[in-house]
Amino acid sequence: MLDVVVVGAGAAGAAAAFHLAARGHGVLLLEGQSMPRSKPCGGGMAASVQRWFPFDLTPVVDQVIEQVRFTWCLEDPVTAVLPGDSPFWIVQRSRLDQFISQQAVAAGAQLRDGCLVSSIQRDGDHWVVEAGAERYAARAVVVADGSQSRFAAELGLGNPRPRYARAVAVEVDADVAEPNTARFEFGLVRHGFCWAFPRRGGYSIGVGSFIGKDDLDADTVLAQLLPSLGLPADAGVRLSSPLRVWDGHHDLHRSDGAVAVGDAASLCDPFLAEGLRPALLSGVRAAEALDRWLASGAPLADYSAVMRREWGESMAWGRRIAQVFYRVPKVGYQLGIKRPTAPQRIAQILSGEMGYGDIAQRVIKRLLFQRR
Repeated sequence: MLDVVVVGAGAAGAAAAFHLAARGHGVLLLEGQSMPRSKPCGGGMAASVQRWFPFDLTPVVDQVIEQVRFTWCLEDPVTAVLPGDSPFWIVQRSRLDQFISQQAVAAGAQLRDGCLVSSIQRDGDHWVVEAGAERYAARAVVVADGSQSRFAAELGLGNPRPRYARAVAVEVDADVAEPNTARFEFGLVRHGFCWAFPRRGGYSIGVGSFIGKDDLDADTVLAQLLPSLGLPADAGVRLSSPLRVWDGHHDLHRSDGAVAVGDAASLCDPFLAEGLRPALLSGVRAAEALDRWLASGAPLADYSAVMRREWGESMAWGRRIAQVFYRVPKVGYQLGIKRPTAPQRIAQILSGEMGYGDIAQRVIKRLLFQRR
């Protein structure tokens, strides 16, 4: 009988496994693919996530971002210098997920990769997790199987009708002209934006559409974006990668020992598509709640409550901003990006120093007034 089975060794699952194992619990981390494995992701995260881990994350940091550049149709640029000391990092998910998983193993967790979970069932006072011919029994289970999660809905965790942003991820190997600059382009994509993050040896590029149901013509967008970076219009390996975005407050726990974390919990930022920081946060907070639950039966509702307070309340405002901004993006760019203080505010949100609630009411009123 294990204490916890964690299903999925992404950033959220690996973080949960580490913190549970570090607290002395018997943890099994199951991953369907062989590690290390790649995952479509821009790889941007606030350096402030370091405070959640006792080990140094910088060995897997590809680039330190010092400024963010915004454009409209590749013109009209606005540049914001990020606040603080090394506030935004670029990582590759293959390296980050493997690294945190290895830290979990060093703390006492077991890791089995290439081990695809087929079912999670409650059996009396414990959970039974099946993967191939193997069956594992545990007092608790962490669902961390990503944006295409099967088990979150089956177990009644998170949003029963998750909302997806349409996205295409592109990895391009190339020389990077400005390795300290992350780019956001708002004019080329209907109801969305593009991003280009410098990584070691190239770029992680994405195209995302966040509202509406229009098709995402990523190839046409990339044919304009890539040459602006000095790249061939057809460069890169392209992969459709739907983003399971935050869309309302939902319970991320069951009282009988199941929690959802990361993309499976629909935590991705609905405005700027940030996913790594909430994934790591949820893994840490889920481990803390499960530790208390395993030790004394403390309610797992504490996990849902803390995620609502530390992430969901800001995302509720972020969703409102997105719904207004992406319907009138040109107005949004002029009023929401080009205002003297706006880029710095977005930079502070990306660095984790500020939440959407700090700016939302002023931004929404300004956009709605302009539409009239």
